Amino acid sequence: MTRAPRLKLKWEVVIPIGLIHLGVLLAPFTFTWSAFWLCLGLMWVTGWVGIALCYHRLLTHRSFKAPRLLEYLLTFCGLLAAQGGPVGWVSTHRLHHAYSDTPRDPHSPVESFWWGHMGWFLYDDPRRAKCTALDLAHDPVHLFLNRTQGLWPVLLGILLYAVGGLPWLIWGFSVRTVVVYHVTWSVNSAAHTWGYQSYPTNDRSTNCWWVALLSFGEGWHNNHHAFPRSAAHGLRWWELDLTYLTIRTFEVMGLAKNIVVPDKTRLA
Repeated sequence: MTRAPRLKLKWEVVIPIGLIHLGVLLAPFTFTWSAFWLCLGLMWVTGWVGIALCYHRLLTHRSFKAPRLLEYLLTFCGLLAAQGGPVGWVSTHRLHHAYSDTPRDPHSPVESFWWGHMGWFLYDDPRRAKCTALDLAHDPVHLFLNRTQGLWPVLLGILLYAVGGLPWLIWGFSVRTVVVYHVTWSVNSAAHTWGYQSYPTNDRSTNCWWVALLSFGEGWHNNHHAFPRSAAHGLRWWELDLTYLTIRTFEVMGLAKNIVVPDKTRLA
């Protein structure tokens, strides 16, 4: 099923995302080792901690509890990934779980792989208008961060250019952001298309090993749809889940508690 032609492109989204992608074309000409390691470090901070651990497992599913100040700090890391504010991101993902792979799912690849991967946020789709993150919308700090979501990535880009010049801007901003984008989007597209299902979930969610490796465990997506509140997405010994290991590390440090995992009797 293709996207209905009545939907209008959101140029305020298309243009900046297009410019960020164009910046990647300069990567071969601006490579330095400091820029490369900066890129990897910011991938971890903004993508795997900010998005996977905070936006997804902490804010969306409340799979563990963290001190409020740490929650705000982790949310700020997620903002720097330039994937939108916490209220919008969480609302969309909760809608995805409520209507997974049905016509009311905001980003199902059933409509097309391209739509599930990135087309869904380039159009003004009424399915994304509903706010399902009232818990965040009623929190003044989260609401402030959501309202200023576009400011912080821009300020980070300015800081990177001021400190490291064009190499740091291209690698620390464009390359890093594009990689995190496509890894995150692959959970919506590839992990609803290829892989295996360990549990019957009445949708097309799959455990896709290569998405899981790239996304620090997010690609064990069928497991996640079977147990949405679980902090652990990798549920078999071979299903490496570095985000869950990070949460357990936070626990050892006294920064995470009430970590939700499925009862062992339900894992058969």
